[in-house]
Amino acid sequence: MTYDADATRQRIFEAATAEFAENGLAGARIDRIATAARANKQAIYLYFGGKEKLFGAVVRAKMDEICHTLTLDPRTLPEAVGQLYDWYHEHPELIRLLLWEALEAGDDRVEGEEERRDSYREHVAGLQTTGLPDRATAQDWLFTVLGLVAWNFAVPQVRRLILDEPDPERAVARRREVVVELARVLADQVTGAASRA
Repeated sequence: MTYDADATRQRIFEAATAEFAENGLAGARIDRIATAARANKQAIYLYFGGKEKLFGAVVRAKMDEICHTLTLDPRTLPEAVGQLYDWYHEHPELIRLLLWEALEAGDDRVEGEEERRDSYREHVAGLQTTGLPDRATAQDWLFTVLGLVAWNFAVPQVRRLILDEPDPERAVARRREVVVELARVLADQVTGAASRA
């Protein structure tokens, strides 16, 4: 039987994603990750350099999954926001990871911060090429659009309490329609302003 380093890394990554999403960085345990991954703890340190670096790698990879497959363009914003909404619904671990990161890091630097910042800068630059007037406007716009989608999954209890909808799946579907329509309004404002300039 041969040792497959890539398969081991992938198992560790998947086990770590589940462990961190459930328990955060502080509550996660390397021994549970190793057991779930059918790997030894030394492999985790060898491949990822420790728990903090592993957490950073997991968050970065989850962000990359969506960031590199989606283009936020005012001209196609409703469709993109619908895709983003669906992705968050299908991958609830990303919101949990980001919430844990926010709770544990606060305003301190996070693992892989520069790489993640560069990814956002690419999106901001892309938005500027589509008609947003300046960098600050594009940054605000990106942050607002991401919040418009993510908040639906960050606080499901608030969604349930405000919407008074006992069926979570129906509430999610209804919210998707609302979020896509709001994205359409935002996009119309940007594209309308650009055409008037």
